[in-house]
This record gives sequence, structure tokens and C-alpha cells, in this order.
Amino acid sequence: MTQTQTIKFPFGGEQRPAYLARPNGDGPFPGVIVIHEIFGLNENIKDIAERFATAGYVALAVDLFAERNRALCMFNVLRSQLFSPLENSGIQELKSALTYLGEQSGVDAARVGTIGFCMGGGFAIAWACTDNRLQAIAPYYGANPRPLEAVKRSCPVVGSYPEKDFTAGAARKLDAELAKNNIVHDIKIYPNAKHSFFNDKGPSYNTEAAQDSWGRVLTFFGEHLA
Repeated sequence: MTQTQTIKFPFGGEQRPAYLARPNGDGPFPGVIVIHEIFGLNENIKDIAERFATAGYVALAVDLFAERNRALCMFNVLRSQLFSPLENSGIQELKSALTYLGEQSGVDAARVGTIGFCMGGGFAIAWACTDNRLQAIAPYYGANPRPLEAVKRSCPVVGSYPEKDFTAGAARKLDAELAKNNIVHDIKIYPNAKHSFFNDKGPSYNTEAAQDSWGRVLTFFGEHLA
């Protein structure tokens, strides 16, 4: 059994909404920030948070688009990836979410990580280059930060990418750069998988790739967080 609720955490002068899922019990539990793709905080992302809670993590799924104009948000994300990929409002909001998560009862703030999908995957990689609180990250089909050399400051990475997607090239470059800098990592490209293959509510869902990647994430996080 798990417990779920919608919460708000402070970010600057705002109160930002998010979805919190946690196991029953007192803990201490490791924590995970879940970062959505362009569809926002939908049922698929909430389900992923709940799956982490079932596995023994306190998961906080953020909503970077909530109470904002989605089109403007997407424009700002693209602009930030081009001009300020390592320091932008999205990453600042994620850092505030992590601070909130680490302050929750039963959460071990020394054992926290993040998982992100597409846009969220790109955020996860860039964020890990600027925040040493993160102990492991799991990007799914995300873009690499610029400059790529910034990942030398990253924590361990378990990445999952589809072969039939432009991010497969990003995966190969990330794999090489992490190896070059002796960062512990597990990068896998799934043959015949397409973008958003992990979203079981979408048309590109790939059961084999989704199940295998989830197992790799839990194993990797188990080694570095749990």
C-alpha cells in the first residue's frame, strides 16, 4: 500500500503544485523527483510516482507547466536548452522541489535521485551537472546539455533510449562522455523502440523496452540510493 496526495512546495514567491507518493511506514526512505515530458503531470507520470512508492521510495512528481501557459513554457524550455541549459528557471524549480522532498518526514535527504522523460530527461541530465545532492539519475530519451563536457560533474546515470529516435545519437555521445570521465553509468538503446516507449498510455508504448528499462532503473537506484 502507498499514500498519495497533491501538495505545494515553495519556489521563490510561488507555491508550486506536485504529486507526492510514499510507502507506508516511517522510513527512512530514499527519494525520487519525477520529471514529466511535454504532456505535463498526467496520469502516466502519477503512476510512475506510485510505482516508485511501491518499490520503497518517496516520489515527488513535479508539474513545471501548472498554472502557466503551456506554449510559453515550451518556448522557454527550448530557449533555455540553447542559451542557459545548466542554469534556468526549470532547474531552479527542480532544486526547490528536491529541497522540499528532503525535508519530508521519513525521507533520507542523502539518498535522492531523479527520473525524467523526454524534456524531463534533458532536465535530469543538466540538473545533475549542477547539484551534488543528486546521487543517481534516470533519463529517458532526453537531450544532452551543452556543453556535453559538463557531465563530468554528473552523478551515476542509468539512461534508456529508443533506436528509432533522434535521441539515440545523444545516448551514444552521452555514453562516451560518461566513460571518458569515469562516471558510473548504464546507457541502453532499445532496438525497434520509438520515442515515449515508456508511456503505457501512448501509441508508442513498447512493453519489452519499458519493462526492461524499469528493471534496470530499480536495480541501478537500488545500488546508488536504496
